[in-house]
Amino acid sequence: MKLIEPIVEAHQEILAIRRDIHAHPELCFEEFRTADVVAKNLAAWGIPMIRGLAGTGIVGIIKRGSSSRALGLRADMDALPMQEINQFAHASQHAGKMHACGHDGHTAMLLGAARYLSQAQDFDGTVYLIFQPAEEGGGGARRMIEEGLFEQCPMDAVFGMHNWPGIAVGNFGVKTGGMMASSNEFEVTVRGKGAHAAQPQKGIDPVMIAVQIAQSWQTIVSRNVNPLEPAVLSLTQIHSGSATNVIPDDASLIGTVRTFSTDVLDLIETRMEKIAKATAAAFDAEVDFKFKRNYPPLINHEKETQFAIHVMRDLVGTEQVDAQVEATMGAEDFAYMLQHKPGCYVFLGNGEGKHRSAGHGLGPCNLHNPSYDFNDDLLPIGASYWVGLVRAFLAPQ
Repeated sequence: MKLIEPIVEAHQEILAIRRDIHAHPELCFEEFRTADVVAKNLAAWGIPMIRGLAGTGIVGIIKRGSSSRALGLRADMDALPMQEINQFAHASQHAGKMHACGHDGHTAMLLGAARYLSQAQDFDGTVYLIFQPAEEGGGGARRMIEEGLFEQCPMDAVFGMHNWPGIAVGNFGVKTGGMMASSNEFEVTVRGKGAHAAQPQKGIDPVMIAVQIAQSWQTIVSRNVNPLEPAVLSLTQIHSGSATNVIPDDASLIGTVRTFSTDVLDLIETRMEKIAKATAAAFDAEVDFKFKRNYPPLINHEKETQFAIHVMRDLVGTEQVDAQVEATMGAEDFAYMLQHKPGCYVFLGNGEGKHRSAGHGLGPCNLHNPSYDFNDDLLPIGASYWVGLVRAFLAPQ
């Protein structure tokens, strides 16, 4: 592994920043303290910055030479609204808030790269260090773009990275094309007519209609979608009624749909609405159909992915880079950036959890788990990868 020595030497400094951020988690669009920590360090290293994009977003700017070439490196900053059960020294100090996805580590790795790049002279062009708020459902990437990220910071490509439990530390995973799915949600309300449970003939039972709709929806993926196209339709909630002897007026069905293709998503949404309305009509009921498209699928670009693979292999070795990593049906709002700029998103192995300090919870070290903690051994690896991208992308001509 070819880690950059000054980055390795600064490990404890960056580790302290990471654990400080972990102890003070902030939810989407509330990352005021975190943004101040980022800004304070960038300023100390003499790095100019833009503040205020998407409220708490920060972009550090490092320019060398005369080249117009530029690239963006992105890290997310927000935490999750969940209770941490770890009890080590750097556990969350705020009830109901936790860095359970490693965004504290992502921010720290980019700061580690920024610290080194602030003194480096071996590249020609501009590096934009993008510290983004609100990845966890807030669409912070989309808002930064809408508020002028790429106009104020013109770049030729953008790169992102996420720690990934289950992949060994020091290993990377990536693939060209669809790597993470779109995220979409639905809420469908069946409106019937309430009645006494002993006199069902006087009502229109929305519960049974909802059951019919739910079962029929399961045929969409199995019978309408091409079996070679990944798709998930998950009904996660059914709400109706408040008494055992009352047929309620309505019933709600709530859940998510995930695909890698907009065409498949169009098909699923169309079929869901048609089935719901036709089924309800058959029982003389009505339907309110709401379908919300959230994050688009994350699609890595061919050229930039091959470039990133070369940098990763040079850093950790060919055998430590899985260039055909299994895609995930999870979603990521870096997808918005890849819709506007070519680029690549990679997974960096977080291990199996043996790194956790004494006092961790009994649960697994998985993302969005109350026992999770970022692996600090990744800090010099991730920071060295960022610097490797800069050196290769902005190599002096």
